[in-house]
Formats: sequence, structure tokens, C-alpha cells
Amino acid sequence: MPVSGTLNAQPDPLPHYVCLAGPTASGKTAAALVIARAHPVEIISVDSALVYRGMDVGTAKPSAAELAAVPHHLINIRDPLQAYSAAEFVQDAQTLIGQIAARGRLPLLVGGTMLYFKALFEGMDPMPQAQPALRAAIAAQAQSQGWPALHAELAKVDPVTAARLAPADSQRIQRALEVFRVSGLPLSHFHKRSTAYAPTNVPLISLEPLDRAWLHARIAQRFDAMLEAGFLDEVRALRARGDLNPELPSMRCVGYRQAWDMLDGVGDMAHLRERGVAATRQLAKRQITWLRSMPQRQVVNCQEADAAQQVLRAVENAMARDPKA
Repeated sequence: MPVSGTLNAQPDPLPHYVCLAGPTASGKTAAALVIARAHPVEIISVDSALVYRGMDVGTAKPSAAELAAVPHHLINIRDPLQAYSAAEFVQDAQTLIGQIAARGRLPLLVGGTMLYFKALFEGMDPMPQAQPALRAAIAAQAQSQGWPALHAELAKVDPVTAARLAPADSQRIQRALEVFRVSGLPLSHFHKRSTAYAPTNVPLISLEPLDRAWLHARIAQRFDAMLEAGFLDEVRALRARGDLNPELPSMRCVGYRQAWDMLDGVGDMAHLRERGVAATRQLAKRQITWLRSMPQRQVVNCQEADAAQQVLRAVENAMARDPKA
């Protein structure tokens, strides 16, 4: 059973909860709302982009009607200037799981940020806080040498992390190097499994496609819909604040960095679409790779017309197996 409390102490068991994961554009929000119409649940978002206020279109944030239909948590809790870590997510999610269960409702964790799920399931040591000056120095080094060179540097000090990152994954390479330079420890050290957190019966239902081309088509359709819904205007408004920059974690979210570049004069709308769709496909690939490393997951084919109903049945089966649900 997963646990709550501090990240290092032996914590108390958490109440029952259910997790719904999947790559972007796999239908998680729709499936969650089907569950909410059938059972008293509250949704805890497991999404590192949905935490940011003012970033609605480009993150495919649930609509106002969807947010009003069922209580949602961990959405719109940070300004784009602020960071939000996996360790903070674990603390917030553990607190919310207890509060929701105390209200007699089922905590339903829904999202695609797999590091958050992993941190909740397995625990993680608190990582060093962000160091703006060091980040700027790493960014300057990348400007002169290129991110592949920094990826090679990372491979020397943290081969485990480097092996799972693409040479152009600037955000994660920067953070991994920052952690190492501050602590002298590889990022992978902070992600080591803690058996105190290992789940034994937490249902993890995963919406995954059998045909990757099907997901790619959905991703392209979603990106086109975002552009039509005013995604560029949203990024223009964020830029107009004057206090944001493309190196912030919020502005490195998929789509936002590409839109920022275009507004800086890099390419045209066709180029933005191409880069945005490609970046989203890469995100989906990483998400599926993470999911396949989680042996407890129960896969539902998101291509099926009744995928949401299959997810509902899986949740109901999990509830029936646990008398506390």
C-alpha cells in the first residue's frame, strides 16, 4: 500500500485510490468524466503543465464545464514563473488523497506526467532546489557548445539519466546537470526505489494505443484544434507579461517553446505545426516508455470505441476488490 508523510520517514498507509494514465491525446479526460458520472470521485491531476495558470489552450486543460462537473485538484495552482517539482506533487497528492477519502469519495489520479506517478508509487529523496544562476550558466554553455555536448557530459556523471534522455532534451539535461553540480549526486540517485512506497494494490489503468499511427493522427488533430482555438494568442499574452522567458519550465512545455520561437521569428505557421506535432509525438513516446516500465498497469486499448467504458469497468472491479473504496 502506498504511503503518506515525509519523503524520508516511515509513513502511514494512504487510503485507497485509483490511477488513470496514458500518453497525451489518449482520451484520459473523457474516461475520467465517465467515471465521475457513475461514482462519487474527485480528480487529482497528474500533469506538470496543468498546474500553470493562463496556460489553458496549449495544455488541453479541461474546459470550465468539465472542471465544474467534478471536483478537480492540482490545476491552476502555480503562476508560470513558479516551478513545481515531483516532490511537491507527492506531498500535495498524499494530502489530497486523505482529504478526499475522508469525504467519502474516491481519489482518482489522472494524467500523463509519469515521473509524478513514479514518485508517488516509489518515493524520492528531496532534490536540490532550483539554482537560477547555475541554470543560466548551463544554458550559456549549451548556447556555445550545443545540447548534445552537454548530454555527453551528463553521460559521464549520470549514465542512467543520460540513457533515457534525447541529446536535444534541453530541459531535462539542464536539470540533471544542475542537480549533479549542486549535490555531487546523479539525478538517478534521487529516483531510487523506496520499498516503503512500493504499491501492492494500487490500480493503475493505462490508456494505450495498439497502433502508434492512430495516436499520431490524434496528436495532429489536437494541435490543429489548439491553433484554431487561439493558442498563439495565448502565448502572445504570456510573452506580453514581460517577466517570462523560454527557459522557464512552464515555457518549455510542449508547444509553448515552439510557439515562442515562432513569435521570435523562427519559421512560419507551417513550421510551428510541424515542430509542435513532432514534439508532442516525442512526448507520447516517452510516456509510453515510462508506462511499460510499470508492471502493475492494466492496459485498455484507447482505440476502442468503448474505451472509456472499459476504464470504468476496470475501476469498478478495483473498487469491488477493496472494501475501503
